[in-house]
Amino acid sequence: MRTTRSTLWIALAWVFFVGTYTAISLLVPRGENLTVVGNLVQCLVPLFANAGLLLNANSTNWRRNGFWMLFALGCTLWMGGQLIWTYWEIYRKQPIPHPFVGDIIFFLHVVPMIAALALRPHDTDPDRDIRFGYLDFSLLVLWWVYLYLFVVIPWQYVVPDQGLYGYGFNQLYTLENVILLVGLGVLLIRTRGSWRVIYAHLFGAAGLYSFASESINVAIAIGHDGAGFFGPYYTGSLYDIPLVASFVWFGTAGFLAFRNRTSTANVSSGAQRDPVSASRQLATTWPARLAMAALFSLPLMAIWTLEWSSAPPAVRRFRVVITLITIILLGALVFLRQTLVDADRLRILRESQESIANLKRLQTQFVQSEKLASLGQLAAGAAHEINNPLTAILGYSDLLADDASVGDRARSVAEKIRDQARRTRALVTNLLSFARQVPAERSLIDVNSIVASAVQLRGLDLRGKNIRIDLQTASVLPGVRGDPNQLLQVFFNIISNAVDAMETVGGGVLTVRTARDHAVVVIEFSDTGPGIQEPHLVFDPFYTTKPVGKGTGLGLSICYGVLREHGGNISCSNRKDGGATFRVEIPAVLALFPSASTSSQPAASRDALPTTPSPSPVKSYGSADSSSPKPALPNPLVPSS
Repeated sequence: MRTTRSTLWIALAWVFFVGTYTAISLLVPRGENLTVVGNLVQCLVPLFANAGLLLNANSTNWRRNGFWMLFALGCTLWMGGQLIWTYWEIYRKQPIPHPFVGDIIFFLHVVPMIAALALRPHDTDPDRDIRFGYLDFSLLVLWWVYLYLFVVIPWQYVVPDQGLYGYGFNQLYTLENVILLVGLGVLLIRTRGSWRVIYAHLFGAAGLYSFASESINVAIAIGHDGAGFFGPYYTGSLYDIPLVASFVWFGTAGFLAFRNRTSTANVSSGAQRDPVSASRQLATTWPARLAMAALFSLPLMAIWTLEWSSAPPAVRRFRVVITLITIILLGALVFLRQTLVDADRLRILRESQESIANLKRLQTQFVQSEKLASLGQLAAGAAHEINNPLTAILGYSDLLADDASVGDRARSVAEKIRDQARRTRALVTNLLSFARQVPAERSLIDVNSIVASAVQLRGLDLRGKNIRIDLQTASVLPGVRGDPNQLLQVFFNIISNAVDAMETVGGGVLTVRTARDHAVVVIEFSDTGPGIQEPHLVFDPFYTTKPVGKGTGLGLSICYGVLREHGGNISCSNRKDGGATFRVEIPAVLALFPSASTSSQPAASRDALPTTPSPSPVKSYGSADSSSPKPALPNPLVPSS
């Protein structure tokens, strides 16, 4: 239904502009009324063409946007020349002079259309910087302006000659239109699908315009003798019908492209990427080659002017001066383009080096992961073997502690042995859980127990490092649904990073807090280390601040992915008084409160929940001197009182 309606509107536009103009040209006699109507219609049809072309200039692909905007710019320039023509005929009521001041605008309006072809909008790969497109367009405009100054202007101002002026203008304008047609024809042959249809319409419109402009120029040149096919040219004559139809055709191409915008967005390059690399290399290098060819053509034209041209000396001198000025300007643009190309190649080289370095890090990480996996299997086997004597030790210590015939001293020693054996068994159980390779299984878990296990595991090798870990858990905390092994590894990784950071400054205190914040469970890790230089980059893959061989930059990136899979979030910030804080948020299951498996001791710290009056349990791990003053760590989870 929508396709039929758009086709109807396009048909009505053809009938309105072309049909009406044809009827007026045939029925209205030559005179002021025909001149007014003809000029107004010729000012309106470029607006219709721009309406259709600019509909396609709001996509996310800069190639397509630039392509349609350049075609619209060409139509706008032509309308500018037509406005000058209209001003001369309607407002001043004078015949158009020859040479005409607006000829250069009519000449230059084809240049943006030629530049648009270099963008290759059907190519889906944005492999060229848009700055190169601007420079290529500037080079093209400068070269065509030079040709106009070289061929046409001398016979308009230096040595006025209407015959040579008209001949030079017509020949150069014809060459310009032929180049546009050849470019559209090449793209028409090399593309398929929707873009082939679009290029076919643009080729037809450009061909019709070339025929119309050539006919009008010839009629103007010989019209005074009445030798034109339709007689002398005047505004509103039959010569203008193909001209009006060509702009309506440009607008039709734009409307059809907009109607088929979904298919044009998915269509790729012409030969469906047959010899793709060679085709794309040609597409990206030919603008540079044309720029070089244009630059080298200037000295040749200067030599021809000095040695073989039969023009008057004033014309030859003017052409040499224009050539020298153009060489300077064109050379500057080529130099700027080459500078940008070199900078772009250096950027690609740096990105390639970074990619190779990341690949090496990834390979190192894979090797390290294999080592850790083997070590985990070895540790799991050793832990199973350790469990056997531990079970015997616990059994015998229970017998001694419960034997009434044993003295108080022996029973006390047996209780100490039992407590230490239970502690050892808890460490072995945590080690087995950390090394276990099992698929992720979501279940209701207690965050306090997972955090306590991670702190206990990491606290095993803190002796002699002047580092202490303070664990402050909320006494009442809702459960979360997740995989306990994955969360254990996330917390262990964050704690390990904090310990490594504090080692660089000679020690410190890591405070781990758990609390409830509305519908999430929050775990905060605040250290007194040096902080992080770029907190917004710590979760990017391969970003690391550790020396070579110690960090791969994958740890926090993996932690971020695990927490996102759990529906949670992790963020990082620097503390005002030094150190960094990592905040982990996991959605809470508010209806369920699993019992905490960790033991608690009363402490003087405040709980993170204002609604929970009971104190937070605090446990310390590490070798820091307990008598030394502890750095004051603010608790951002507690509202200021």
